Amino acid sequence: MPVLFSALLPPDDVAEAITAAITAAVGTTDDGLRWEPPERWHITLAYYGPDDVGTRAAWLGTRLAGRPAVDVRLEKAATFPGVLWLTVAGSELAPLAHAAGADAEPRPYRAHLTLARFPREEPGRAARWTKCLGGFASRRWRAAEVALMTSEREPGGPRYRVARAFELGGA
Repeated sequence: MPVLFSALLPPDDVAEAITAAITAAVGTTDDGLRWEPPERWHITLAYYGPDDVGTRAAWLGTRLAGRPAVDVRLEKAATFPGVLWLTVAGSELAPLAHAAGADAEPRPYRAHLTLARFPREEPGRAARWTKCLGGFASRRWRAAEVALMTSEREPGGPRYRVARAFELGGA
């Protein structure tokens, strides 16, 4: 059974703006971060773990039916232990995440887009990046689709694929 989660995917021009901001700040030294490639960038709404795609898609479709599209913007960088991420702004995002099942998780929902990972015991590795990307702000966009994603382990890292897409109203 594949591992499943639901997510919002950033538009191409937003992903390009993130890439440009990172590229502009890249130095000549290796900072020890393991960067996520743009094709894996997403804003997780809810994580489901191993599950049947058809069953979860039916459940998610019911939960998302009639939900409006949401305004989203990516902003300054921050960290969790071992993770460099961009903050996600949007007042309608948390209710959408809870409808998608985020309220079933043991920790509070925190919308973010993971950029890179680093050793948890070395939090200083990301300090330069939180400073360099502290003023980052993408354009605001209207997210009109939720993706049910599969995650498969591969030698180079996880491979994410859209299993189903659910249109949100009011786009």
